[in-house]
Amino acid sequence: MSFPPVRELVPHSGAMVLLDRVLSADAENLCAEVVIHAGSVFYDAPSAGVGSWVGIEYMAQAIAAHAGYRARQAGAPVKIGFLLGARRYEAQLPLFAVGSVLQVHVQQALQGENGLGAFECRIEMAGAVLAQATITVFQPEDAKQFLQESMNGAQHE
Repeated sequence: MSFPPVRELVPHSGAMVLLDRVLSADAENLCAEVVIHAGSVFYDAPSAGVGSWVGIEYMAQAIAAHAGYRARQAGAPVKIGFLLGARRYEAQLPLFAVGSVLQVHVQQALQGENGLGAFECRIEMAGAVLAQATITVFQPEDAKQFLQESMNGAQHE
């Protein structure tokens, strides 16, 4: 099965789209691929790789791609979401070396009616788990209105 380009599934643009392609997706799961190269965003030439701390963003973008995939399946537009936090992020190495081909797996663990969600995430290479975490996200019904209300609330405090 072929999937739309990642750029059509995530509300990012330009170099900030960090995932290369979607490998698989269904109602609760998505697997995306990231190939580490010298042109990768966050690439560090002295260490010849991308710090494993960027894995949290790879996971968050895979969650966004999952939300975009589900929206497209329902005939709805792709919407903005927010990364709220990561629990127990554990990386088995300090960086993802140039030439690494990573598979970013996300599995929906919880999805509330209010837009709050939690995903069990892991990054693998050749079947070995390199990083894992539980990521919590929020996707408001109307992101523009949510941000406006948040800004107004902050100004009145």
